[in-house]
Amino acid sequence: MVPGFDPHNGRPEMYGNAYIETTPKTAGKSLTENEDPVKLAEFEARIAHGEKIEPQDWMPAEYRKQLIRMIEQHAHSEIIGALPEGTWITRAPGFRRKLALMAKVQDEVGHAQLLYSAAETLGKPREDMINDLISGKSKYSNVFNYPAETWADTAIIAWLIDAGAIINQVANSKGSYGPYCRALERICTEESFHLKYGHDNVVYLATGTQVQREMVQDALNRWWPPIMHFFGPSDKISVHTETLMKWKVKMASNDDMRQKFLDEYVPKIWDLGLTIPDPDLKKNEETGKWEYTEPDWEEFKRVINGDGPCNKERLAVRRKAEEKGAWVRRALIHDNEQYSIPLA
Repeated sequence: MVPGFDPHNGRPEMYGNAYIETTPKTAGKSLTENEDPVKLAEFEARIAHGEKIEPQDWMPAEYRKQLIRMIEQHAHSEIIGALPEGTWITRAPGFRRKLALMAKVQDEVGHAQLLYSAAETLGKPREDMINDLISGKSKYSNVFNYPAETWADTAIIAWLIDAGAIINQVANSKGSYGPYCRALERICTEESFHLKYGHDNVVYLATGTQVQREMVQDALNRWWPPIMHFFGPSDKISVHTETLMKWKVKMASNDDMRQKFLDEYVPKIWDLGLTIPDPDLKKNEETGKWEYTEPDWEEFKRVINGDGPCNKERLAVRRKAEEKGAWVRRALIHDNEQYSIPLA
């Protein structure tokens, strides 16, 4: 059990770009307690055979609920995640870097729109999702509540945090809900370019002057703990992980994704002559698993609950944008119009 987390008290659990909450209503109960057993069996058989569930198909209430929460908060993560990098557009070193960063930030906001559309197919209006974000009811990835202090921070974000996101999203793109999977396929393609952009930036700094090397090492030192938090605590704290993975809402455990990230990127970091601020980090040759210092889950919990370095700042930016754009929405929406759920 991770210190500070109790799966039976309704506290939130963050899984990288996916946020799943065990509420008092479902804690200790089956997710399918009130479902039609015949329909449920047919539903699970379709998923077991590799079929995709579409918006018009029957689905368990908890499946719909968990997907809405996961997809909308992935969308929030994309749009909030553009903010720390966006602050560096005007300060990018050179016109080429400025153009590349502008394109990346634009892509991230576009990803949010794709994901909001996917979540809307499950019946929750986009306006409600944005309101839940601004009010603090709906969460986003804790990693975006830290400041980008130098240009090197943007390089580390674009390379290593996007790398973690790709590992998460590639896994989820093989999930069971059609609209989410199709959105992720496009997002992962664009994220691969972001990864190359970030890697190019890190290589440039790591092989540059002494000042540049020190700057990128400092950025890595500061971002390593949030990166280790990114995939979330062990799945042992979730009472419903088995069912959610059977439904292909979750496609891999947090620990498995964290191990995959370490497998792929620790050697690349070391190849650049950079060090990782964890003296205990090593690969166990017998088990093939990486051993590392246990992340500070108390900080993780504190940041999720709104007490991170930039939580208030990030939400204030979104709140201001929502207020300034209200007149546009009022001009486009007529009182006699009804909300229509997207079909796919």
